[in-house]
Amino acid sequence: MRRKTALVLLFALLISPAFIRAQEQIIDEVVAVVGANYILQSDIEAQYIQYRMQGAIKDARATRCAILEDMLFQKLLLNQAELDSVQITDDQIEQTMDARFRYYIQQFGSQEKLEQFYKKPLLQIKEEFRTLVQEQLMVDEVEQKLTKDIKVTPSEVRNFFNKIPTDSIPMIEMEYEVGQIVKEPIISKEEMEATRERLRGLRERILKGENFAALATLYSEDPGSARKGGEVGFVSRGQLYPEYEAIAFSLKKGEVSDIVKSKAGYHIIQLIERRGDMINTRHILLMPKISDDDLARASKLLDSVANLIREQKMTFEEAALKFSDDPGRINGGLLLNPMTGNTSFTANQLDPKVFFAIDKMNVGDVSKPMAMINEEAKKTINLYYLKKRTEPHRANLKDDYSVIQEWALGEKKNKAINKWIGEKIGKTYFRINEYYTDCSFKHNWELR
Repeated sequence: MRRKTALVLLFALLISPAFIRAQEQIIDEVVAVVGANYILQSDIEAQYIQYRMQGAIKDARATRCAILEDMLFQKLLLNQAELDSVQITDDQIEQTMDARFRYYIQQFGSQEKLEQFYKKPLLQIKEEFRTLVQEQLMVDEVEQKLTKDIKVTPSEVRNFFNKIPTDSIPMIEMEYEVGQIVKEPIISKEEMEATRERLRGLRERILKGENFAALATLYSEDPGSARKGGEVGFVSRGQLYPEYEAIAFSLKKGEVSDIVKSKAGYHIIQLIERRGDMINTRHILLMPKISDDDLARASKLLDSVANLIREQKMTFEEAALKFSDDPGRINGGLLLNPMTGNTSFTANQLDPKVFFAIDKMNVGDVSKPMAMINEEAKKTINLYYLKKRTEPHRANLKDDYSVIQEWALGEKKNKAINKWIGEKIGKTYFRINEYYTDCSFKHNWELR
């Protein structure tokens, strides 16, 4: 396991029931120390359980030893990051968490289901993972620095591929490149005003003495905070919608705001407490409702757009740039795979509804308008475009040069990293629990 997959695995563990159970059931102890950083038994067990759920365990002892060695490597990189005073900004952390949690919200089906699983609002979930994400980004930066100048020549790629035994050449799965045009239905002015009026009524009741938390529980449409009386929990700047944050940080303790509009809908906010640069607020969120007529208008528009593409009066890329409400429109509307960072998806990496829509399509086809739910649990109408489909096959230099180039580059980087590990082991303080000293590690972690 190498660093390019570490963050994906980190989030897979954090989001899985196995991780929760491991944290709850294991009597914890420190099993290794690297510099000032330590590894817990629960860290190892959580990843072990995840592997076991995937059916990837042949030798339990060897698997736990391999997990520990990879964690030793991560802590060695983290120790180096601390020595190098690597700085990670709040924006970097937020962007990373936003990308990953968008993916997991999609996997759960909605933000509400994710919050129900954790029994806490999304903002609080993200806050609990903040330090882990920060450390992982520090580790990534050190590793990128170690490997950033490493490149492979075409002859190195060919030599790498030619050394693979014929019967061991990997299979390349069927992959898809899919574009989307997203239309957010325009909500009528009447519905928006009616929503504001309902919220004005709730604000007046609070100002006359009714309990804010009780009304939030009854009426707020933010599922994560409503069951806690609208309480969001302590957050720092940059973690809330900008419009919400601007008002929330200006309130006095107990003060109730006027109506605030954000991307989520309309809020009234009360400041519970402020501690330095962190605040705890409660709010009532009401969201204007999308009517069937709103959806029908958006669907009719995208039906016309699809016909323009089919009649070759406009390319899909042009249509995405002109009509889509999705930020990805500037990249031709192509979906970005959050697991790999590129635009290729295997079937199981696509949203099942998207896969069902494009599975029977020919390359170049456009789907009918489809009702979807975005990561903010809002209804949208989408078009999907099948740009590319590859057939499953054994890798070859002609069709898969870029993939094989990545494999060759990865091997060369791994050699450089292994050399660095060997050099750093003898210069870094570490200690390993006796229970793991008989592991057959790849590196000599007993050196001082």
